[in-house]
Amino acid sequence: MKDPRIGQLAKNLITYSVRLQKGEKILIENFGLQKELVNALVKEAYAAGGHPFVLLKDNSVLREQLLGANEEQFELIAKQEADLMAQMDAYIGLRSGDNIAELSDVPPERMKIYEQTVGEKVHRKIRVPKTKWCVLRYPSASMAQLAGMSTEAFEDFYFDVCNLDYSKMNKAMDALVELMEKTDRVHIKGPGTDLIFSIKGIPAIKCAGHANIPDGEVYTAPVKDSVNGTISYNTPSPYHGFTFESVQLTFENGKIVKATANDTERINKIFDTDEGARYIGEFAIGVNPYILHPMKDILFDEKIDGSFHFTPGQAYDEAYNGNDSNIHWDMVMIQRPEYGGGEIYFDDRLIRKDGRFVIPELEGLNPENLK
Repeated sequence: MKDPRIGQLAKNLITYSVRLQKGEKILIENFGLQKELVNALVKEAYAAGGHPFVLLKDNSVLREQLLGANEEQFELIAKQEADLMAQMDAYIGLRSGDNIAELSDVPPERMKIYEQTVGEKVHRKIRVPKTKWCVLRYPSASMAQLAGMSTEAFEDFYFDVCNLDYSKMNKAMDALVELMEKTDRVHIKGPGTDLIFSIKGIPAIKCAGHANIPDGEVYTAPVKDSVNGTISYNTPSPYHGFTFESVQLTFENGKIVKATANDTERINKIFDTDEGARYIGEFAIGVNPYILHPMKDILFDEKIDGSFHFTPGQAYDEAYNGNDSNIHWDMVMIQRPEYGGGEIYFDDRLIRKDGRFVIPELEGLNPENLK
């Protein structure tokens, strides 16, 4: 029997997340061959009067291509996909699969070819700035395993998270956006963390079910050269198939001058990708009330209630601080008491303590008010 929650999710994605209008073209790209949701999205796109296009991909196939990749080949792939993307009004990227580490043994220089061709020319230059887009995962046994849950329990969790009332969250975020756009100095404290930076003059953007599902963050970016201090992330952080843990970064005048992790050599190679990889492109506060613990999937982990993420690499155009890079790595710190606690200050005013907002105008973003 078809799960009715799939149909509801597809409808939410088409009508709310990308707001597909009559006559618009939408590209549905699926890594992992999850056909049930793809079929439901096609159906809802037609119901909205749109024209759906579909690309079905698989990371095990991509891995084989990358192991023998050369730049000329991927330039041609990027040109082909860029030509298609440039004709789209909307995009939904569905990520599913059986193995989160499928690309873990692809050499960094081959992954860099992919980032500088398909990643740069298709997604960063066309999809992100020029389409109404949304990216999401789809539940699988491997995701349930990462979350430490049974498959059935994880599916229930997944649909609670993805089908919550994002319009309610959207309204509650207005006060945080207003406060962030009036703020100059941010000070973050926590175990192994004492970080100071400015967000003055950079827009704050609310994310409530449009660009990502699940969603639940408000982001901006630090003034590029303003970051000083140290941050110790307390969640596992997968990147190109390898899971980094115990990541600690030290900043001087915006730049990462020291980086350590469970594989210090490997993480520094990533930060040496280009000049912008050692600067921060995003600061965001996570508020999704259903996501409480990391599961090694950044689309979920960056929305964890009581968390924030501090992202080396490319800044978004909507909150641009002048930093450009071929990487954008959302690394997460959770500040709820069971993860060690912590505080966030805006212009020396405590706004969140141990993961809960403590000023009246932001209490609507505490979890009991978003469910």
